[in-house]
Amino acid sequence: MMFKKILLINIIIYFIASNVFAEVINKININGNKRLSPETITLFADVNLGANYNDEDLNDILKRLYESGFLKNVNLKLTNNILEITVVENPVIESIEILGITNEKLKGALSESLILKSRQSYVENKFINDRNRIKSFLKQLGYYFSTVETSFMKNDELNSIVLTYDIELGEKARISEIQFIGNKYFKDRKLKKIITSEVDQFWKFLSKKTYLDSQRIDLDKRLLENYFKDSGFYNVNILDSFIESKNDQTFKIIFNIDSGEKFYFNKVNLILPQDFEPKYFASVKKASAKLIGKKYSLSRINKILEEVDKVALSKQYEFIDAVIEEKIIDENKIDFTISMKETEKFYVEKINILGNQYTKEEVIRNVLIVDEGDPFNELLFNKSINNIKSKGIFAKVDQKIKEGSKPSLKTIDIIIEEKPTGEISLGAGAGTAGGTIGGGVKEKNFMGSGVTLTTNIAATADSLKGEFTVVKPNFNYTDNTLFTSIKSSSVDKLTDSGFKSTNNSISLGTEFQQFDNYFFNPAILIENEKLDTVSTASKNLKKQEGNHFDIIGRYGINYDLRDRSFQTRDGRQIQFYQELPLVSDTSEIINTLNISSFHSLTNDIIGRASIYMKAAHSLSGDDVRLSKRIYMPASKLRGFEGGKIGPKEANSYVGGNYSAALNFSASLPKLLAEFQNTDMSVFLDMANVWGVDYDSSIRDSNEIRSAAGVAIDIMSAVGPMTFSLAQPITKLSSDTTEVFRFNIGTTF
Repeated sequence: MMFKKILLINIIIYFIASNVFAEVINKININGNKRLSPETITLFADVNLGANYNDEDLNDILKRLYESGFLKNVNLKLTNNILEITVVENPVIESIEILGITNEKLKGALSESLILKSRQSYVENKFINDRNRIKSFLKQLGYYFSTVETSFMKNDELNSIVLTYDIELGEKARISEIQFIGNKYFKDRKLKKIITSEVDQFWKFLSKKTYLDSQRIDLDKRLLENYFKDSGFYNVNILDSFIESKNDQTFKIIFNIDSGEKFYFNKVNLILPQDFEPKYFASVKKASAKLIGKKYSLSRINKILEEVDKVALSKQYEFIDAVIEEKIIDENKIDFTISMKETEKFYVEKINILGNQYTKEEVIRNVLIVDEGDPFNELLFNKSINNIKSKGIFAKVDQKIKEGSKPSLKTIDIIIEEKPTGEISLGAGAGTAGGTIGGGVKEKNFMGSGVTLTTNIAATADSLKGEFTVVKPNFNYTDNTLFTSIKSSSVDKLTDSGFKSTNNSISLGTEFQQFDNYFFNPAILIENEKLDTVSTASKNLKKQEGNHFDIIGRYGINYDLRDRSFQTRDGRQIQFYQELPLVSDTSEIINTLNISSFHSLTNDIIGRASIYMKAAHSLSGDDVRLSKRIYMPASKLRGFEGGKIGPKEANSYVGGNYSAALNFSASLPKLLAEFQNTDMSVFLDMANVWGVDYDSSIRDSNEIRSAAGVAIDIMSAVGPMTFSLAQPITKLSSDTTEVFRFNIGTTF
């Protein structure tokens, strides 16, 4: 009772004191202002004439005046109902100079990153913050050793100031080593393929991935986390990524990983509101049921969400959202629940695209699923944002959802940050089959149109190939990708086989998804081939000498049920390609079938089985030309030299009309576990090439060639190295065997 009385007395005293020391403001006088008008300062102060103001209120006025950023010093005095505001204005920034940078594009990017701009008021703490922003910006570009000196020159008469940032870039920081520590489960070799950062080597003078970049390291952490979660490690934790500086001004990046246990789906539930019709969610329920007992995987979850997207796109439920709940059971099992809910009914009034100084707005709008006038569906909107990110031409994509002109409308701001989209690459390889060198130039956003241009060239001891490709996504707003390709190749085998051939072609095609997991890509190919021979050439080659002109219709069907396209662990893929002669001297029809199946034999061992078949014959009864004949690819039959099995005329392998291969392999990641950059696998290859339509006297054996062995992949300092040791099991005396094979390649 006594406490309540004391509290009441204190409240009364405070109320009386507040009113005793309060005073009504009837007039405001502004002093010391030169550039700002009295009305502007009064607006900043936000004073209501005729109202009572105590000390606390005056402090709020003082705070508002400082927060305006225009005033360096403010003094308030309230006497006889008159508020005297005496100010010292901040100087106006006349100009901002950035010295030491000759690259105008970099200088412009630095200017854009600054908080202070020309003609704004100078604020000292913002000037200091801008210096730190420049340092941070340069670090993101790899300039970890840069220095930034600041200075200013003030004109008291004009109350203006010139700001100067004097920058010395120094050398770019390069990555000398990448290390993975902790309970990381996978070998370093596999993890290095996941991340984008690369160790610097003297020949990688064109690569930007060898420079230390904090944003790239953050991306690497996300890639690692997603890879582990997609592999079943639900509780993976990339504890930290830290950088060690070495004496030679290079850096070692260390990723500390705790993979945790591998998790499996236990129960999978789909919860629908009572007024939702279950039949529309049958595909979602079917996809969810397939998860039970399977290894936890982000890819599998995304497939379920894709089925939910289809329900939303069907217009049956335009205002829905999916809430996912994951609950750990029995240490390594997860109960997975998808709860469908109906969201508030809003419509998109307007979508603003911001930040695209180079990229055309239509490039971004073309991938939006939710557009102006559509119902605002959160699932489809998030998918639209992911579509923009997946184009790979923006450094950052953000969004803001704001109230529209009516309560039922929303305005969306999509803010993008552009990035360089050009790439230059050089590559080289060497092996038992010879050496290769090549390079390419790629631009993924030509003229801001979203068009990808690619130029590649490759050379071996007896061949030269070049290709220029143009890829236009969402051509004519059809969701189809249009591609055009120009190729030129030359093969000189005058010494070995007595012939030289050149081939020039142009193709036009498209690619699109026809059904779920079915992709279709038709194309038209126009080519001209020239074949020259010398006296050492075979009779068949001499008969085909001359120019050949073809117009070919080509199409491909790809049925893809793999869990992921990179480092596949489960699923299958079926590919069928056919070439049909529309205009041709010899009218060859060529069919190709590839079937691959992947299966996790154990937690660590991934098994793969594949079938390859190819056939070529002439509809007109003519002989199949040299360039159309079929040779066995080296990758389909180890233990034999590539293209050196099957029919043989004199000393030359002439290929066949038919080929087939059956391949089995299994990875053994725990073998040689102490070698972090080495992986081993075992394989069994079986294949054959047969059929000679132009000469029945040439031996045509249907005997299957086979070989078994081991393959070793090493991520070395000079690039990836592949070794295979194979023992031929069945062969012919005319075949050329190759027990040991190696390849090494790198990029610059």
